[in-house]
Amino acid sequence: MGKGDKKTKRGKINRGTFGVRRPRIKKKPSVETKISIGTKAKPK
Repeated sequence: MGKGDKKTKRGKINRGTFGVRRPRIKKKPSVETKISIGTKAKPK
């Protein structure tokens, strides 16, 4: 089991693919985006 194996984590890293062994990491929304959405300038 190594770099050429499709079913291992190392093989997924080598191929640059994702799957059960190496799931994608989802990005969390940053604190700045949450604040900027809530605070909008009101027109006079």
